[in-house]
Amino acid sequence: MEEAEVALVGGHTIEDPEIKYGLAVTGVAHPSKILTNANAKPGDQLVLTKSLGTGIIATALKGGMASEEAVTKMVESMVALNRKASEWMQAFGAHACTDITGFSFIGHTLEMAIASQVGMVIRSENIPLLPESMEYARLGLIPGGAHSNRQFFSCRVDADPNVPDLRIDLLYDPQTSGGLLISLPLAEAGKLVGTLKKEENIDAYIVGEVVEGPQGKIQIL
Repeated sequence: MEEAEVALVGGHTIEDPEIKYGLAVTGVAHPSKILTNANAKPGDQLVLTKSLGTGIIATALKGGMASEEAVTKMVESMVALNRKASEWMQAFGAHACTDITGFSFIGHTLEMAIASQVGMVIRSENIPLLPESMEYARLGLIPGGAHSNRQFFSCRVDADPNVPDLRIDLLYDPQTSGGLLISLPLAEAGKLVGTLKKEENIDAYIVGEVVEGPQGKIQIL
């Protein structure tokens, strides 16, 4: 909250066996500065600013099977704000953006494709994964939300048969406090990635591109 420069106002207490902490965020934005998921343009590159796998690692943690290193990396990812990435993406002329949360990388990418009336091509090998998340997926430690996401969204997804199914599982993994998926011009995408890595130590990657069609669908290569 201090890093985000916000104030805590009010609150309430719940008696429960487990510790819980949550916030409802209220703010004001200038109408001309709001960046939605509805303006991705064919030819844009897609930049992802955080690794995937928080849902799978959390499932492994609940089962007592997650390593200390994996849990540490997961927590570091979840507590990192998207503030700097959001500021830089505007500087590089981003057309559209969405955050990757409970509906998974696939679900939120589809939302952008549908809202923008475009198609998306995803380069699965370019997508960063949290340490050990693939190993836990291989052990079957996949949260129920990932199965629900796959069941709901797979009708709009065309995956190349050469893409390992375990990697696709990670694309459906529900994320907690995930990164941003940013759609921006080809000429600016590499500059944004380089700047985020150099200036903010954000491990961003170009993970795909926007195409004209088929609209509202994803191709995974």
